[in-house]
Amino acid sequence: MKISFDLDEVLFVSPDYMETEPELRFPLNKMFPERLRKGTVYLINELQRRGFEVWVYTSSFRTDVYIKSLFKRYGIHFNDIVNGYRHRAEVQGSKAETLPQKMPTFYRISLHVDDEDAIIENGKRYGFRVLRICEPDEHWTDKVLAEAERIRKLEEG
Repeated sequence: MKISFDLDEVLFVSPDYMETEPELRFPLNKMFPERLRKGTVYLINELQRRGFEVWVYTSSFRTDVYIKSLFKRYGIHFNDIVNGYRHRAEVQGSKAETLPQKMPTFYRISLHVDDEDAIIENGKRYGFRVLRICEPDEHWTDKVLAEAERIRKLEEG
């Protein structure tokens, strides 16, 4: 089963209003200024330990090399990455109808974790599952794990 995460405001957060993982050391903190939400390292590793594929699905245009390099510094390896470039080429392509900025079902992703209301609404409209994570929440990792297990049972049952 595949789970994907948005980056901005889900995994990348401001230390001004949320707890974060330790900042990378100089000069890496200048090359990679984003800060990871506290619990990200544990959560991604735990999901993978439980047999889930973990993806990034972001509408940002950060390159997959940049994303892989940043998360490698924290000991995280994603199974795959979909950024704005890849989504535009593979999902939108030459279709006349403008599709949503994320379509997890195209990649057979069972659960997408995001903060945006528009993505939640698109999930209802286009039939994909979205878990909304946005507020400071010390139990966010437990919520993601519980929802991932719930959906796995639904899909296996």
